Amino acid sequence: MTKKRPPFLVRYVFRLVSKLVVFLSLGFCFFALLRLHSQSRQQFSVAHALRSRNLDGHFVGTSKIAFLFLARRDLPLDFIWETFFQDADAANYSIYVHSEPGFVFDESTTRSPFFYGRQLRKSVKVMWGESSMIDAERLLLGAGLEDPANKRFILLSDSCVPLYNFSYIYNYVMSSPRSFVDSFHDTKEDRYNPKMSPVIPKDKWRKGSQWITLVRQDARVVVDDDMIFPVFKRFCKRRPPMDTRKGKQNLKLQKQHNCIPDEHYVQTLLSMSELEGEIERRTLTYTFWNQSTRSMEGQAWHPVTFTYANAGPQQINKIKEINHVYHETDYRTEWCHTNSTFAPCFLFARKFSQDAAMHLLTQGVVGSFDASAILPL
Repeated sequence: MTKKRPPFLVRYVFRLVSKLVVFLSLGFCFFALLRLHSQSRQQFSVAHALRSRNLDGHFVGTSKIAFLFLARRDLPLDFIWETFFQDADAANYSIYVHSEPGFVFDESTTRSPFFYGRQLRKSVKVMWGESSMIDAERLLLGAGLEDPANKRFILLSDSCVPLYNFSYIYNYVMSSPRSFVDSFHDTKEDRYNPKMSPVIPKDKWRKGSQWITLVRQDARVVVDDDMIFPVFKRFCKRRPPMDTRKGKQNLKLQKQHNCIPDEHYVQTLLSMSELEGEIERRTLTYTFWNQSTRSMEGQAWHPVTFTYANAGPQQINKIKEINHVYHETDYRTEWCHTNSTFAPCFLFARKFSQDAAMHLLTQGVVGSFDASAILPL
């Protein structure tokens, strides 16, 4: 006896139901992934904040400032820092220097005994505008975190100078429970790379000065990060500079996405970690920027280098008198204070030549001046 085939209508309904089940299953998976991503973002910020606060036990003793120097090779302004640290209690500070791999600070490479042996055990070759700069910053912070007495972490360049003596800077920084991180929305240069999404959403993207001062908890957040930094290494890269020898190929190069990692990383990480409301959104290091036009680069902003002539008392006092900063993209004025007390905005300044630093010393800004400190090695 021949088996009857199911009617056409039954087969049609069966196929329709099967397709509907598949469609609903795919939709459910899609929404589940969206929900998982949303939860992961929330968990990332909460976990980062909690982990950084739980790893450090209760410390009893004198709190120290970790001075973190990011150097190309040596420290050309070591003589001004020699004077600065001479007036300080050694129990109140630590010194760490990231230099090129293999470079050692000793009597043959620095005028100041304060820097002997202060180079990191591990360092990387740093290239401006690349993620290696962030690598170096994280190595400095990681080394500083090894000492439980270090409660504040100040990142400084090899062209930075202090504008006050050690006592003033120590009291200023220690009296504030907050980090000092220049941070604002980047709405003009469009450095955000859409490929960073969904790990880094555009509304969390920030820009600011590289020269930061962090409390211990926030330093821990930076060092512990294993989610944001890999995205920066992959998608935040500096556009290659123009080269006249390449002719029309420059047009193709200039279409590449342009991003400077060290001007965005810490700011974006703290924004992603929901810590933006817990920081002073300004830097403690003054930089004077000048817009220049070069045939190779077009219009670009560059930090002005102070020389002996423009590092006199009048110019330095003008910097010290600054009591607020204005962020144009946020329409926000940041009035400078520490622990609810109004104060000068800047404790350090850059970029200073050796002559300019010597002029600063002769004014007695950071302590008594010993001319022998700047004699050639």
